[in-house]
Amino acid sequence: MRTFAEFQIIGRVGKTKVVGNTLRISIAAEYGRKDDKGEFQSKPYWNEVTLFNENVIKWAKENVQTGDIVHARGTLRQTQWENNSGGTEYGMTLAAEDFDDFTHDERRRAAANNS
Repeated sequence: MRTFAEFQIIGRVGKTKVVGNTLRISIAAEYGRKDDKGEFQSKPYWNEVTLFNENVIKWAKENVQTGDIVHARGTLRQTQWENNSGGTEYGMTLAAEDFDDFTHDERRRAAANNS
């Protein structure tokens, strides 16, 4: 039996940053709720996904904009490192294997309809 750890996020792009040969994209997933008055209260949670594929990185740099709605799916990788005081720190890498920009697709369709 094959085992794995997987994630999926649909949300809005915040910041992108190049780190070495990778591209990291922060994505806000919305977990809103109604307050005591019945009004919707926004509660975004930010996740940073890492793109490793150079073709996907190139495409994302050219097409993805802040605020776009994207879909990212991939694997989870726990990481650890030694901090400055000699202690062990732990983190999680969200390694995106699939990455789609829904907003980019809509912009492209709108441009084709206006031609």
